[in-house]
Amino acid sequence: MKLFRCTCGNTLYFENTTCLECGRILGFLSDELTLSALEPATGTSWLALATEARGRHYRQCQNYSDEDACNWMVAGDDPEPYCLACRLNQVIPNLDKPGNRELWFRVERRKRRLVYDLRRHRLPVVGRDLEPQTGLAFAFMEDDPGGLEFRDDHEGAQIMTGHAQGLITINLAEADDVQRERMRVAMNEAQRTLLGHFRHESGHYYWDRLVQNGPYLGRVREVFGDERNDYSSALQQYYDTGPPSGWQNGYVSAYAASHPWEDWAECWAHLLQIVDTLETASAIGMAPPGAISDDMDERIEYWVALATRINLLNRSLDQPDPYPFVLTPPIIAKLKLVNTVIEASGFSR
Repeated sequence: MKLFRCTCGNTLYFENTTCLECGRILGFLSDELTLSALEPATGTSWLALATEARGRHYRQCQNYSDEDACNWMVAGDDPEPYCLACRLNQVIPNLDKPGNRELWFRVERRKRRLVYDLRRHRLPVVGRDLEPQTGLAFAFMEDDPGGLEFRDDHEGAQIMTGHAQGLITINLAEADDVQRERMRVAMNEAQRTLLGHFRHESGHYYWDRLVQNGPYLGRVREVFGDERNDYSSALQQYYDTGPPSGWQNGYVSAYAASHPWEDWAECWAHLLQIVDTLETASAIGMAPPGAISDDMDERIEYWVALATRINLLNRSLDQPDPYPFVLTPPIIAKLKLVNTVIEASGFSR
């Protein structure tokens, strides 16, 4: 994530809503991928002061003005009440239930980071308003969804984080640090983060959009394996017996070894994580300005050096390695192919 600059010169961060130097209200402009200081205009309209906005007017997302759960803006001529990220929501938790509002805030923050990731890569972010059957959408649900705004036939169901036909479902428990860590240990996972879930499930969504009927399907099958192999049986075998011996040589995580779809999604998530972290490191001076190089070999070289430093710093603080993975040549080849598919998608903001 890059840093931003207020019109007064103060440094701003992605989640900020107010400049602590000049007191101006802030809003993120998704069409320009920038955080802008705002000046009140007429009614609910705000003048964006960022140079990129070129004097345009915006409105606060309804989840910004009403819930203080967002800091994104809506273009003044856009009839939608919600911003690009919030209009993707299909289901949100019952905010009257104690604790749910804070968990929902955490989920929303990660979702906005994901949408920023996708827009940075110039990937299509198409909602159900334009593609009712397969557009990107989110459902944030609880294991006992009796108090959720959802169908009655889901009463008492266990909510599984996953993706289906563009709908990404996130179990609200993943926003609870204690429950998520308990699940990470139970599943013997090296890393389990809320943002990681968003990135992983988006990988499944973009496999459907960019790979399934695209020019790289054959190449993806050569590198990741044939996704037509029975998915349910593969997952059952993984949960019964674990990953194959020596999986570390060819897979970025144990779960990636369960099926080609999961391998793709894990590598997709890793690429988004690498680019986001390199951008942050470059912005704060921990990596050179060109760390997010168009040359994937250079990008990986910068990343390995940075990840090593981050891990060493955490060890000095007696904390676990934040990046507990090893990038072998076969894994790097997979990351390069994911990057190639993204670059070839041909979409623009």
